[in-house]
Amino acid sequence: MNINKRDLLKKAFDNEEVDRVPIGFWHHYVLGEDQFQGPERQDILDKIVEGHLDYYKKTNPDMMKLMNEGFMGYPPIMDNNLETREDLLKIKSIGPDHPWITEQIKHVRRLVDLFSDEVMTFYNIFAPLQVIRIRLEFLDLDFERFVYLAENFPEEFHAAGMEIQKDINILVEKLFKETDLDGIYYCVQNIQSEKYPLDVYNKYVKPTEMEVLNTANKYSDYNILHICGYAHHKNDLSFYTDYEAKVYNWATFTEGVTLEEGKKIYGGKSVLGGFDNNPGTLIDRGSKEELDQFVKKLIDENGYKGFIIGADCSIPNDIDDIQVKYISDASHKYVKGDE
Repeated sequence: MNINKRDLLKKAFDNEEVDRVPIGFWHHYVLGEDQFQGPERQDILDKIVEGHLDYYKKTNPDMMKLMNEGFMGYPPIMDNNLETREDLLKIKSIGPDHPWITEQIKHVRRLVDLFSDEVMTFYNIFAPLQVIRIRLEFLDLDFERFVYLAENFPEEFHAAGMEIQKDINILVEKLFKETDLDGIYYCVQNIQSEKYPLDVYNKYVKPTEMEVLNTANKYSDYNILHICGYAHHKNDLSFYTDYEAKVYNWATFTEGVTLEEGKKIYGGKSVLGGFDNNPGTLIDRGSKEELDQFVKKLIDENGYKGFIIGADCSIPNDIDDIQVKYISDASHKYVKGDE
């Protein structure tokens, strides 16, 4: 059956019945320091573009989530120790003309133009304070300092997030105005601390996140909220019931919240997921037949309305892309009425 993939995905996002359940998976294309050096390294950006294109050709996806690697290094946090309240207060907006924004727009336009005629495209955007976490965990490999900053300097932590939000908001607005991007994939996460229950989160973190999401929703009806459970970080999904998005994606396996249960939490809106993204799981080790049967199981359980087959988060880079192709093939096999 020849189905227009852009139309198919829009119907799935809009909670309409579809003839075939769409799929969307993604992984990184560079790691470590390369994820933070895009503005200075055209060779890294070229490698990232080629990685996206190669993945697309191999896997036949129904959507393309475009990774923001190369630009994970938000400048005010790069030459910053991120250890004290003073370090947090040094973080100030860089404004619309900084290369981190202008070069990122060029890069995203280059990616979007590769795919937008065939599939919808979504750019990965980390919520403002998550930008700090990503630097500390992905580059410094320090998995404790982010929570230390949040717990010990909440006011300064909040102030830093508000400054970062200014620039991410500029970036998102320019992305929609200056490229053909369809939406953003907005990454949020609970602060992994008992000192940040809902009321504290709402005071210090939520105000740093909402303007970006509101801007995205102003320009597009097709934005995805990702509640990140990467590396088995756990979240209370109820924190985000008033975060307006068209599709919700969370770590079903880490959280122990099924797609059906999560769909109820988010008012019956569309959901994306179904596969554990971790090494050694089905998407990594499963045979073609096992993947085929699991896709059928997911469709049987979740139906043809408001459901996109995907994973809890990015899949590891060393998972063979053929595994995603097997899943894509299965989704094409189980057409509504032909199962």
